[in-house]
Amino acid sequence: MNTDYTATRMLGYLYRYTNPKIEDLVDEMLAILSDEELGDKITMEQYYYNHMNKAQQAAYHSILSGVKNLADEFQIPALEGKELYNVFFQMRLDHPEIFWATGFKYRYFLDSTNLIFVPEYLFEKNKVKEHQRAMQARVEKLVRPVKDKSEWEKEKFVHDFICENVRYDKLKKAYSHEIIGPLGQGVGVCEGIAKAVKVLCDALGLWCMIVICGNNPEKGIKYRHTWNIVRIGGQYYHLDATFDNSLTRGAREDAEYRYDYFNLDDKAMFRDHEPLIAPAPACTDNGHFYYKEKKLSFTKMEEVKKRAQQAVKKGKVLTFHWRGSYLTRDMLREILNVLEDAGKEKSKLPHIYANAAQAVFRVWYSDIDTLTPEVVLEDANEGEKTEKGLKNPE
Repeated sequence: MNTDYTATRMLGYLYRYTNPKIEDLVDEMLAILSDEELGDKITMEQYYYNHMNKAQQAAYHSILSGVKNLADEFQIPALEGKELYNVFFQMRLDHPEIFWATGFKYRYFLDSTNLIFVPEYLFEKNKVKEHQRAMQARVEKLVRPVKDKSEWEKEKFVHDFICENVRYDKLKKAYSHEIIGPLGQGVGVCEGIAKAVKVLCDALGLWCMIVICGNNPEKGIKYRHTWNIVRIGGQYYHLDATFDNSLTRGAREDAEYRYDYFNLDDKAMFRDHEPLIAPAPACTDNGHFYYKEKKLSFTKMEEVKKRAQQAVKKGKVLTFHWRGSYLTRDMLREILNVLEDAGKEKSKLPHIYANAAQAVFRVWYSDIDTLTPEVVLEDANEGEKTEKGLKNPE
């Protein structure tokens, strides 16, 4: 039994209810023990909770219990406004299955150690319960075929599900920020997608958390961005299914999934992601990066040439990662020339999509008399295509 967890959650319950009946106390303790037992079976990482102080943890559990019960209002330990917001916000990152509680108000009492917490729900209570049942059934059905797979295979399954089934919601509807968007409607924004990834990973027993970076108006980055960190083989890695989804859909309708942001270390991830706004585990290993695992991460130009020639001969799409040296403009031009030369040998022209930030290239070839060469520098983003064609980069 996790006594710290049990004590903190019971403390949160006592904050919410004064003079509870003995039978209610027993019911609450049984519920706590049941949830703790479930937590032993399912890896539901509460990373943010584990990095809070005792007062914040007590408020966290009071809020979590209150919104799970769809209470209209309830008492919690008094916290300052910003601190309370952070606790609520991070509780929702730890528990994306709580998709219906999207905001709150509160009331203070002078000289009181408590405050009244008034949650704001996305749906009517009956509708919440209906969506809960639908989401639970949906998740259980989705993960059943891969329950016994390896950690890496489970992660790939979740990633591929997002790339196959979720479209970016440019209208940014409220439910697209929650799991109900990607899992129920097939649409989402980065926040909803990251939450769906965590819920599916939780159901598969795969360690996963949600992380958020800040915006940067000077770089034209208007909004915060959300993705995940997973733990594979005891090592932490970045996983951005939203960015891979945007790249998958950016090239051609029949394109294979992209894995440019599948198990990156910190160095690679923050080439085109802003710094995190809250602490997270350091990701220092790149051993499970997708293209490295699949032997599609090349260090020599001869490897690029050989695989490009095979793609021309077989009429296949080639996606690869370059790690031979830093991708300068000269190196980029050299790679593009090698890809174009491979096509000339068979009178084919290349279509090259390059994610320069991550040094990932996708190329396929067509008849030389039907189309002109195409080079596109890709800008991975939250789903709004901002590519620009570029021939002979300077």
